[in-house]
Amino acid sequence: MEPSLNYRGHGIALFSGGLDSTVAILIVRQQDIKVTALTFMTHFGCDITDTSSCAHDPSSLAERFGFTAKIVHLGEKFVDIVKNPRFGYGRNMNPCIDCRILMLREAAEYMHLVGADFVFTGEVLGQRPMSQHRRHLDLISRVSGLEGKLVRPLSAQHLAPSEPELSGLLDRSRLERIAGRSRKRQMELAAQFGVEDYPDSGAGCLLTDVGYSRRLRDLLSCTENVDFADLNLLRVGRHFRVDGETKIIVGRNKEENDKIQSYRKPGEWIFEAKSVGSPLTLLKGDLNERNIRLAAALTARYCDAKYSDVVEITYFDGGQSYTITTAPAAEAELERIRL
Repeated sequence: MEPSLNYRGHGIALFSGGLDSTVAILIVRQQDIKVTALTFMTHFGCDITDTSSCAHDPSSLAERFGFTAKIVHLGEKFVDIVKNPRFGYGRNMNPCIDCRILMLREAAEYMHLVGADFVFTGEVLGQRPMSQHRRHLDLISRVSGLEGKLVRPLSAQHLAPSEPELSGLLDRSRLERIAGRSRKRQMELAAQFGVEDYPDSGAGCLLTDVGYSRRLRDLLSCTENVDFADLNLLRVGRHFRVDGETKIIVGRNKEENDKIQSYRKPGEWIFEAKSVGSPLTLLKGDLNERNIRLAAALTARYCDAKYSDVVEITYFDGGQSYTITTAPAAEAELERIRL
């Protein structure tokens, strides 16, 4: 598809890099509409080095098909809706409706800033269980402030005409009438447009993951002021809740050890079995003798000497270091405190 120099209008796209949003952009682009695509990032999603649809690097597609791609991080705004979603959670900690509304509000603000004509998405009627039923699509349009200005090109002929369609800026007959979970039609369109490399449809949002959601629930219930280091640590290692104040995190490999070290805050202690291959273990909270011994025992349990009767563990607070000898933690103890 060759970029047009005679744009008839300007649309702002929500672009995950996945199949649906890619096809939606190309459907709009073929009507000589300038497209600026916004890829939203959060601390609970993937990044563009991951493999799921929300992580696909938008730059190569944008360059190839003649649209502009921008990456926008939602930061604290998204953290706030995860803590208190107006429209509730999905099956886990995913506030899908609030998430979509926040992204669309950001897109609307950008639309007004640059003088664009409308916002559009790759949403498909009936595809996702929480946010893409007709009632929720209408609610999202209204609450986001985009009623009339929000176009869903893949399902447009199932939905009420938007202002760009009514005005003739978009030819409604060239938009699609896709509904349901099948992506057969989207794949046909992708082939017609010459798009072959697109990620699978698996969700990249960690808030839909059972294990991650359990850790996040625990963090929010036990920590009054959650910061981004706390959130980033949820992706890393094995997590153990000792008490309402105290948590232990044990790395699985060198990459996780490095991350644990980088996210450590002043006053938090690191444990390691220096003489053998060892995880780094982070002790957060009450640094009493019992918790120090438990963190050491967990380190011993996951180090290369885990079958030894006792293991020497070194721990330090960023300054002075200490040693303790301990037996590896018993499996029953792990199960009692594991998140």
